[in-house]
Amino acid sequence: MRVDIFDFDLPSDRIAVRPVRPRDSSRLLVLSETGCFQDKIFKDLPDFLKAGDLLVINDTRVINARLNGERRRDRNIAKIEVNLIKRLSERSWQVYARPGKKLQKGDEIIFHNGFSSLKALVEDKTASGEITLIFDCAGNSLDDAINQIGHAPLPPYIASKRPADMADQNDYQTCFANTLGAVAAPTAGLHFTPQLIERIKSQGVNIANITLHVGPGTFLPVKTEDTDDHLMHEEYFSIDEINVDKLNKTRDSGGRIIAVGTTVLRALESALASNKEFVPVSAYTNIFLKPGYTFRSADILITNFHLPRSTLFMLVCAFSGLEKMQSLYSHAIISGYRFYSYGDACLLYRDSL
Repeated sequence: MRVDIFDFDLPSDRIAVRPVRPRDSSRLLVLSETGCFQDKIFKDLPDFLKAGDLLVINDTRVINARLNGERRRDRNIAKIEVNLIKRLSERSWQVYARPGKKLQKGDEIIFHNGFSSLKALVEDKTASGEITLIFDCAGNSLDDAINQIGHAPLPPYIASKRPADMADQNDYQTCFANTLGAVAAPTAGLHFTPQLIERIKSQGVNIANITLHVGPGTFLPVKTEDTDDHLMHEEYFSIDEINVDKLNKTRDSGGRIIAVGTTVLRALESALASNKEFVPVSAYTNIFLKPGYTFRSADILITNFHLPRSTLFMLVCAFSGLEKMQSLYSHAIISGYRFYSYGDACLLYRDSL
């Protein structure tokens, strides 16, 4: 399928650089099964849920994955910014670096914030730009050092407009963030508050947790001309027996499964066995959900508004229908909805066609 089908023009003033407060006061654009639009507020979400439904959230927690440091080679020093991509071992990470051309195998990088420092050696560098760093500490000690020295890994469309600050330490985490490992936020979850979750539970709606550690590839536009030529990024996910049991019981009893975010939907589709039962799993997934894919897991998807030509926009087009999503996005742009990570949300029913 041609990638340019998924392109659209977005005015720059529609890109949100700060979230609204309180979180559940963001706007919610509802796309019904019939294709009709409803302009709502996110705190209206309980109106679209009912007893017996299962709301599935991603409990991943974003780490301070952006590190500023200095490359030291002999007496030469160069400033380097590193974005963590994927943990490879107790003391090694795969990263992107800017400017990456200044790094060579064997280089030492010292990261610091004026109070603490962290050292790493360049172990490997690929032709496509990924760099492997070996740090001078490991395990929880490395996690603590990264948390102290690093910054919130704001996506490029925000970071290009302003630096991360202390407000992002809270704003860029969901209220159910628990399991460290993401280098980007599962942004659909950013609209929830503890109070809203309690209202949802009081209606007889159940909650299930999955973990998918969001990677930086979630922000990347597809650069190929055909979707079949795109290489999908991998992300680690985990669903345990307790939550698998909730999923299967909901499905067996006729309840609806509501995925909070594209990360949850990717995990759910990756956790289905051939008999359409959910199974416990901890693995990496590179599943590409694009038009033509038949969804078997979720009935409803809550998600933010995504980048043009991105795999996430392709995913929502696959879930609710290409023409419906093109109309929805046009309505959102005309109506002043805020886009991307700190923007507004939409609620989508699965296309029955």
